[in-house]
Amino acid sequence: MYLPSFSLKGKTALVTGAGRGIGQAIAIGYAEAGADVVIVSRTQSDLEKTAQLIERAGTKAYLFEADVTNKEQVIGIFETLAEEGVSVNILVNNAGMNIRSKALDVSDEEWDIIMHTNLRSAFWFSQQAGERMKQAGGGGKVITISSVAGHVALRTGVVYASTKAAIIQMTKNLALEWGQYGINVNSIGPWYFKTPLTEKLLADEKYLQDILAVTPQKRVGELPDLVGPAVFLASEAADYVNGQTLFVDGGMTIQGF
Repeated sequence: MYLPSFSLKGKTALVTGAGRGIGQAIAIGYAEAGADVVIVSRTQSDLEKTAQLIERAGTKAYLFEADVTNKEQVIGIFETLAEEGVSVNILVNNAGMNIRSKALDVSDEEWDIIMHTNLRSAFWFSQQAGERMKQAGGGGKVITISSVAGHVALRTGVVYASTKAAIIQMTKNLALEWGQYGINVNSIGPWYFKTPLTEKLLADEKYLQDILAVTPQKRVGELPDLVGPAVFLASEAADYVNGQTLFVDGGMTIQGF
């Protein structure tokens, strides 16, 4: 037999920023692939909606209303799960945000909140999950959502782009350190997807046409386009994929000028 399993049955995945958008889609996709899902968000009502959709897929949801930039709360999530006998096999660092300031206008406060939300929180969650995966001895999968903005220069803002580039490099370093423990560390670099965060931008016809002009597939991504790669990287099928960033971008990053 050559076809490995893409099933996540018997696994438990933790997804940050799971209340809506990309995080919610991945959490539900993992449930549909058979995993129980730990969902983390700052908004309880969003968590409850996501949990209903996970449970409708036939698996269990664990809800944590938390601030991913608060280290004590991050540690508390893992401690609570351990007390309940829940081991995280798959981590998806999805929580993120952006403030689209020009470089000369970026304040110290903007720098800190974007860095802490996008990058530092991803490291904290990876560190907590990685230590437990190592101790358990069964390996695991760590996936962080980067962006094409971490690879090419875009109009997303220098701080956001810096965090996403750092995620790509952090992925490589963690993969180098943790591969010996059977822990695969990879990232996903999306281009524009239809989410609540991009709704206003994509409603601007000129902005949308600029995006499509540099996208070989001539469309914006739909959330299922991203869930498939996320399930792949979390599954047995990706056991020998390590330290990579998979750009899910309709071909945007392949172009020369």
